[in-house]
Amino acid sequence: MKNKMWGGRFSSKTNSLIEEINASIKFDHHLAMHDIDGSIAHVTMLSECSIIREGEAKKIVMGLEKIRSEITKNEFEYKTDLEDIHMNIENRLTEIIGPIAGKLHTARSRNDQVATDIRLYLKENINNTIVLIEELQKNLAQQALSNFDTVMPGYTHLQIAQPITFGHHLLSYVESLSRDKSRFIDSLNRLDECPLGAAALAGTSYPIDRFISAKALGFSRPMANSLDAVSSRDMVLETLSNLSILSVNISRLAEEIILWVSSEFNFVSLSDDLTTGSSIMPQKRNPDGAELIRSKAGRVIGSLNTLFIVLKGLPLAYSKDLQEDKEPLFDAIDSVDLSIKVMSAIISDIKPNIEIMLIAAKKGYSIATDIADILVQELNIPFRESHKIVGSLVAYAEINNKGLEDLKIEEYKALDERITIELVNRISFDNIIYNKLSFGGTSPENVEKAAKEWLKKLNA
Repeated sequence: MKNKMWGGRFSSKTNSLIEEINASIKFDHHLAMHDIDGSIAHVTMLSECSIIREGEAKKIVMGLEKIRSEITKNEFEYKTDLEDIHMNIENRLTEIIGPIAGKLHTARSRNDQVATDIRLYLKENINNTIVLIEELQKNLAQQALSNFDTVMPGYTHLQIAQPITFGHHLLSYVESLSRDKSRFIDSLNRLDECPLGAAALAGTSYPIDRFISAKALGFSRPMANSLDAVSSRDMVLETLSNLSILSVNISRLAEEIILWVSSEFNFVSLSDDLTTGSSIMPQKRNPDGAELIRSKAGRVIGSLNTLFIVLKGLPLAYSKDLQEDKEPLFDAIDSVDLSIKVMSAIISDIKPNIEIMLIAAKKGYSIATDIADILVQELNIPFRESHKIVGSLVAYAEINNKGLEDLKIEEYKALDERITIELVNRISFDNIIYNKLSFGGTSPENVEKAAKEWLKKLNA
């Protein structure tokens, strides 16, 4: 027990099971570079505040940079008996520069140390995720521009509802991803406070300057309450929540791609390198990437639920339960980032089967709503009355196995004598698509303009 950095008051060796459950190095090694950054900022502050000598600080920084190099070159040996990344680095620092390494932990606890590491990790990885979101948005907007006038059916209840353009459908995801991105950007504002210097929970009697270390690490300010600084994990919850919402949005797109590539829809095609085969059925081309994106959303949501349950009953300040915040966070970020990359590749590759989409868009009496709108405009009748008339037209067309465009003027007049030949001549599938000019509507003119605006905004 005496070999432990905290072992001064213990007289017996730690039970091996306690060591096993206590160790976090197998996953918190992800924080290694952030831990080194935090330590360099801390020791520099200690020197500037004359708490340790400048020469001592330089020696500690030199040792930490050597450790950084070892980790980068995969030469660093992580030891489970040293519990976590903090103790592993401090132990190696002691091996390199000797007992002076012990001065690094002056006015610092692992409690504020790990809280700082997590915030640094979140800032870096949230910015990485934002870049990936923007890349996916660019690919979606580019496909939308290429297909601004490609017609497809729009659905409600997975029943054909109204014709739209493929570009319009893709741009809807650009919009939802924009909100996802804004949530991450907003969260960075709340992350912009530094816990370092809060020590275990009560602050410290050393004459430290927390603003120095906060600024050195890129934070705007130190956290204002030492107890909150070490015990809060709402920033991890917020990140997991944002990742969950993002993963759900991407999962919905993945589900649609799975439908679209199916033989029942056959709306789009994917290249061989983005599909897989079957071990028994030679003909299969499976959209495994999209299916795994769909399933990983559940995994990410599970990570959020895990941390909610961990935190819900914890008293302030630090409890070892907080060690359980890291694996769900690391896994969720890795899962979402990979999902975005795979989806970007799929969207960039996807090829619409234009004729099949158009044929499908003309099914299901998809222009019925537009005919109702024409009746309102031409006959100056309430929409509810028009809705009833067109419902009768659809029933008649179904019985006679005809499309609404195929009905002759006599058939229209038999149902309502107010319908004129001029009105019937307005019932054109192409006109209906191009007339959806309301802001945010599906007209090719709108879609082309919106896609170009998005590409300009994203600097694609």
